Order: sequence, then structure tokens, then C-alpha cells
Amino acid sequence: MGTPLTNLDRLCIHTITTKPWSLTQAMAGYAKAGVPGITIWRDALAELGVAGSAKALKASGLKVVSLCRGGFFPATTSAGRQEAIDDNRRAVDEAAAIGAPLIVLVCGAVPGMDLAEARSQIADGIAAVLPHAAAAGVKLSVEALHPMYADCRSAINTLGQANDMVETIRHPDLGVTVDVYHLWWDPDLEREISRAGRNILSFHVSDWRTPTRDLLNDRGLMGEGCIPIRRIRGWAEQAGFAGFIEVEIFSNEYWAMEQGKFVESVRRAYVQHV
Repeated sequence: MGTPLTNLDRLCIHTITTKPWSLTQAMAGYAKAGVPGITIWRDALAELGVAGSAKALKASGLKVVSLCRGGFFPATTSAGRQEAIDDNRRAVDEAAAIGAPLIVLVCGAVPGMDLAEARSQIADGIAAVLPHAAAAGVKLSVEALHPMYADCRSAINTLGQANDMVETIRHPDLGVTVDVYHLWWDPDLEREISRAGRNILSFHVSDWRTPTRDLLNDRGLMGEGCIPIRRIRGWAEQAGFAGFIEVEIFSNEYWAMEQGKFVESVRRAYVQHV
């Protein structure tokens, strides 16, 4: 069991969590709430452009924790696979420009494609992007997604599979992301977190509502569901992780709220339940 958090020093919020806010609004809102970290989703860069976003983020005083998201490597044609690789290289350039040290990879899947083939294409895609990422000083992190997304979002569905891929590719700038929403159910999770060790590059939190009303956009605030978040955090910290704890919530309910009040709810839930 992880020890209770007594301050906000490690709190990071994803821009997708406050989706109705522009990047400018998110920077101001997070800073006002005393949130020190921000993870940027690529669509948020459209408001100011990459260069303008970089300048504004530097002036905000917020720590840019990561860029979301790269990946989506599998495709049915070689042209499609190359297009994905090229887009991931652009993501690397964006991350480097805004000062993000890490890109989280949602690895992708194609409906009807054999999962073993999809995983092979994912490994090839990551290997093709890594030299560009390393040259830019940006790490890549494989995020396993819940099996309910294996059809079209990711063929990497357990932390064990993510660890296997990282160990097979063997590159110092490649690691894994532990997202409790996707992994809490896995009976091997404690062992796989220990196995990942220093390869854990990021840690995402939200909660699993019961019942879940939407398979994509109904994540709960920490403490609203059945995930033993503090226990899993403890496992990650025992494995050597000491980075930011990133709140990533997709929620039609919370996107409909006044976002400043929602950020205050995030703060409270973080201290009470993470």
C-alpha cells in the first residue's frame, strides 16, 4: 500500500481531462489550482501552434510531463504503416519543441487483423521511430490498453505484453506506461510492475465506475470506483517509479461541468485516494 500523498508536488493533469478548455485556459486553470504538471494532447497544440504552445508553456511555469499520443502503427498496407511512422516522427518533433521528455504510445489495432500480426507491426513501427526520438532527446512509452480496446485501439493489452515488447526491442529510450484504468484487473499486475522496474516512464490514474455507462468516456474521479489506486501506486514506487502521477479522465459527465470546479475535485480526489 502506498503512503498517503500530503501535497500536490507530483500531480499532473492531462489536457484531455479538461477537454472543454483550450490549452491557454488549461495552463491558467492548472496554475491557479496549484497543479505543477501538465501532459499535452496533440490536438491542444492547434490553438497556438507548436511554436506558440512551446513559448506559452515555458512562460506558464508548468512542467510538461509528456505528449499524448503517438502509436497507431498497424495498417493493412505498407503505405499506411509508413504514414503512421511519419506521423510518430512528427510527434517526436512536437514533443521536443514543447519540452516534453516523453511520448505515450497507444499502439493501435486494425479490426479483423490477427493480433499477433498487429503486435509485430507495432514492434516494427516503434523500432523505426526510436532513432529519431533518441536524436531528439524524447523517450517513447508503450501503454497497454484494456482488452475491450483490442479490436481497434491497441493490440497491447497487458503490462506483460508491453514488458515483452520493451525487452525485445531493448532500447534505452523505450519504456512502459502504467495506467491503472487499463491494468487494475490483471492478476499478474504486481509482478509485471516489479518486472518493469525503472522502465516505468509514466503513471496514469482515474477510476473504473460500476456500472460503466460508456466504454470510452465514463472514467471516474479517483475514489469513485473499484480500482485500488494507492496499492498500485505503492507497487510502482517499490519498483523505482518516482515521477509525476498523471490524471487522465475521459468523461462526458465531467466535460459538461464548469472545468475550474472539476479541477478542484481532481485535487481533492488526488490527495484523498491516490
